[in-house]
Amino acid sequence: MATEKLVVLKDAELAANCPECYNKSLRLAFYQKHVNGKLYNKITNEVTNQLTCNTCNSNIYPARWTDDIERLYNYYQKMVVPEKSSLKFTGLFYILILVLIGLIAGGLYYLQLEGIIQF
Repeated sequence: MATEKLVVLKDAELAANCPECYNKSLRLAFYQKHVNGKLYNKITNEVTNQLTCNTCNSNIYPARWTDDIERLYNYYQKMVVPEKSSLKFTGLFYILILVLIGLIAGGLYYLQLEGIIQF
């Protein structure tokens, strides 16, 4: 089964007041989703963010953002450059493909020896 991992693209400390506890200790992080499976590794285009207060440890959702937080978020969002989305196959995938080709070739060779098919 494939495992999903969020890789940090940008992590910033914001100098804006927390809407919950009113301290100036906010952390904004941008993440990109990576999916790792047995047959492939994939980097997706999906970029997410999380804004947390370092003092009260609460997540601050966009509905509670102030104008200052919104401006800082837009600034840092422009600075985030996600990795290019890609799909890479693992060694196990290539081994399975080679085994499958070998089985098909062996089956065709056997059928030719028995005279069932001719080339």
